[in-house]
Amino acid sequence: MKKVLIALDYDPTAQKVAEQGYSLANSMKAEVTLLHIINDPAYYTTTDFSPIMGYGGYMNIDKFQPSLEALKAASHHFLEKAKHHLKDETILTAVKDGDTADTILKTAKEIHADVIVMGSHSRKWLENIVIGSVAKDVLNQTKIPLYIIPTKKLS
Repeated sequence: MKKVLIALDYDPTAQKVAEQGYSLANSMKAEVTLLHIINDPAYYTTTDFSPIMGYGGYMNIDKFQPSLEALKAASHHFLEKAKHHLKDETILTAVKDGDTADTILKTAKEIHADVIVMGSHSRKWLENIVIGSVAKDVLNQTKIPLYIIPTKKLS
């Protein structure tokens, strides 16, 4: 395995996904690409949105009408901070917009990823008890190995 794609979302658990995905890639001496997907710009304006990996750079964007360019710039900055946190400046980064599952799959194909790393929050109680909906969609459509990191704490 030579290339690992790590998909990071807006959830605070993104740090866990980044660290565990990077550890996997590092153990295989694989190239790492961190990916953040903007699939709903309006989400960044809601009270549900919280900073990722302690990153509050999104605060510089217009909370009432965020432009896609401003969100992409904030996301690029976030991924750069993630690279710094992982202490590896050779990590590649990509920010894309679109459907999350489709964009993960397209990006994995574009970069010839050997494995996709992502977290699963499992927000729908029964339907997604084992795996989150985006992770499930990626799993059902990919031929690339998928490393899913459970990020939701069970009560």
